[in-house]
Amino acid sequence: MHADEALALLDQLLPGYTFSNLQETVFSQVWEGKTYAEIAESCGYDHSYIRDVGFRLWQSLSESLNQKVSKSNIRAVVERYARHQSLPAAMVSAPEPAAASVLPDWELPNGPVPLTSQLYIERPPIETQTMAALLRPGSLIRLKAPRQMGKTSLLRRLVAHGQGHQMRCVTLSLHRADRQTFADLDRFLRWFCANISYQLGLEADLNRCWNRDIGSKVSCTAYLEDAVLAQVDTPLVIALDEVNELFQYPELASEFLPLLRSWYEEARESEPWSRIRWILAHATEVYAPLQLHQSPFNVGLAIRLPSFTLEQVQELAHRHRLPWAEGHDGAENLLSLLRVVSSRPGLVRLALYALAQGNTSLEQFLEEAPTQSGIYGDHLRELLAALYPHPDLQLALRWVFEAAEPVALEPITAYRLENLGLIDLYKNLATPSCELYRQYFLAFLPLPSSAAYG
Repeated sequence: MHADEALALLDQLLPGYTFSNLQETVFSQVWEGKTYAEIAESCGYDHSYIRDVGFRLWQSLSESLNQKVSKSNIRAVVERYARHQSLPAAMVSAPEPAAASVLPDWELPNGPVPLTSQLYIERPPIETQTMAALLRPGSLIRLKAPRQMGKTSLLRRLVAHGQGHQMRCVTLSLHRADRQTFADLDRFLRWFCANISYQLGLEADLNRCWNRDIGSKVSCTAYLEDAVLAQVDTPLVIALDEVNELFQYPELASEFLPLLRSWYEEARESEPWSRIRWILAHATEVYAPLQLHQSPFNVGLAIRLPSFTLEQVQELAHRHRLPWAEGHDGAENLLSLLRVVSSRPGLVRLALYALAQGNTSLEQFLEEAPTQSGIYGDHLRELLAALYPHPDLQLALRWVFEAAEPVALEPITAYRLENLGLIDLYKNLATPSCELYRQYFLAFLPLPSSAAYG
């Protein structure tokens, strides 16, 4: 059996599964007996990245076929199905979808893209760069982008990449910390250490290392050295998501962030500290009084996640099986969509998911999108509620949305609106991040009572 025949059989066995172009290449060349190193050389990718693509591919096929699939047994698995001409037990009673444009039971796009999803769109060379950096001792990767841009989806793939290379991994989302956690430095550092120990399965005996006389920062450092690094002899990934939560507490940020920078620099001289790989994901620039030599935001690998390109949106539409999005005419159709929702991954995913259900036309979708009854209704109301207690932000946002030219905003205001994903900043000038937000908020933001702006 040739590789293309094997892929055709898998298409028949798994009608809801869609291979990306790179996955097809990896599958076909593995089928022909090539090693990951040979595939990487022929495709121009990093060896570790191709290995990770393969790892995720076999993991997805294992779940879809209800049996263990690996690089070494994929031929045997597929040829066995070919001999018996039978479907996996879980699919025997599942008829093939009647309409190709209707999605199978794929996940609702209301959060990070699951690791096993076929709907994750790579944005080269970001995945290659970050996954290669993660393998370097003492590395630090910074992911910066507003909401709805896929920071957490990429962060989770980096963590999975680390796990695939036998690294221990810890993920801390600062959104999940109680508000009291940010009350003072000591409480925050104890939360930080306790959560790392919990995720690693270590006893969190903080009092053994904590000493009021030497201070919270030295105590925390000693704890990581004596209670964590001394017991974990493999590389360790520590991923901090939603770091921008710290920025609301300038005093805490100005203490913790330089401490984080010092741990990163310690890796140059200390083997235990070099085992840590840091990942920081945040929505905006830090707005805390940090010296250049104290900030962790001017070291390591900086990645600013871009919006999708038209080609990437078209690929995602193809995976949703939307025939009207194919080819040159399809690209024109998608442009009419992107003019409203922009190319932000989160907004695009929700749009294509809704359109793939077949219950609405593109024209109807675009008409309803900026309204309370549209698919973005909950998202828009959540943003409006976030603005409600802040008349100054409402006024500034209306000014940006009404202006014919980019607007200069006061720095803290610009920071807070960018954090919500409502504006884009170029240098010091703000513009609406998308037409969807502009139409909705001009309809619901209160009219200014005085000429505070303009």
